[in-house]
Amino acid sequence: MSTGTHTAEEVTLARLPSGMAVTTTIHRYHGVEDGPTCYVQGAQHGREINGAEALRRFHERLPLEELSGTVVTVPVANPLTFDRVSYTTPEVLDSVNPNMNRIWPGDAEGSLHQRMAARLWEEISQADAIVDLHTGSPDMLPHVVYQEGDDDARQLAEAFGTGLLLSERANDDARDEWHRRGFAGKLRVAGADAGIPAITPELAHNKQIIEAVVEIGVDGLLDVCRYLGMLPGDITERDQTVARNHLGQVTATESGLFRPEPTLEVGQFVSEGTTVGTVYDPTTYDPLHEAVTDRGGLLYVLTQEATVVAGDQLASVALVREA
Repeated sequence: MSTGTHTAEEVTLARLPSGMAVTTTIHRYHGVEDGPTCYVQGAQHGREINGAEALRRFHERLPLEELSGTVVTVPVANPLTFDRVSYTTPEVLDSVNPNMNRIWPGDAEGSLHQRMAARLWEEISQADAIVDLHTGSPDMLPHVVYQEGDDDARQLAEAFGTGLLLSERANDDARDEWHRRGFAGKLRVAGADAGIPAITPELAHNKQIIEAVVEIGVDGLLDVCRYLGMLPGDITERDQTVARNHLGQVTATESGLFRPEPTLEVGQFVSEGTTVGTVYDPTTYDPLHEAVTDRGGLLYVLTQEATVVAGDQLASVALVREA
């Protein structure tokens, strides 16, 4: 029986001041029949390792004999942050653009991260769909983010199949904070601007391989391939909540120790004015801030970190959409 092929190529993304090459491995899976190209990457932020593990298991489970088209995967998109188990590069390497997910599609003559992104963009720009695997905090409900108004990206998100789908306003429709934080340079936004449907699964948890989360990632990637017609079979039917991603989070107004409300957990629906926890002064025991939601919706982040600084995110509530 004829089968597809798999190749792995080490490529240079950029060079350090010493001349040492920053390299990563690009995997290519070519099917027995022609078809779309799907690009998937993990570990753009180095501490977010469940995407890399999901790609390892996807590699083991992808049936090449049934594949049509091409899957291109990069399990470690940012080797520098991966080695540091960090979100950004050291300032000495890229003080201008320390966060790689703010500068897509990159610049071959720009800063270190811009050059790294530009090399990967050579692969991405040839794709028909983009999946940028991320993993958020340990206190986050797995979800997929897509650009609001992009129907192709929404269908891709539905196929990936987490229980929560978050649409994000972008460009002229976005809030000032979206622009202030440089979100126009996210990979999914650059993909949309190039006419390529792009999604960002947030598998939840970082620095640890979490079995259930990784399995969500593998199942999601296989279903994306089915949705694109690259694999036979039906997409798994799942109950999904569609909500609007908003940037106005519940934040700490004081520094101290945070005790989350013990009756709450991510995935619950909350009303406006719900108490998510209290910040205390650890020396005097005085309550300093009772943190409450400013809107109703689905609680998808609730920090369990005890020591907080004023301005830290304590919780996030997604605004549920009717359709």
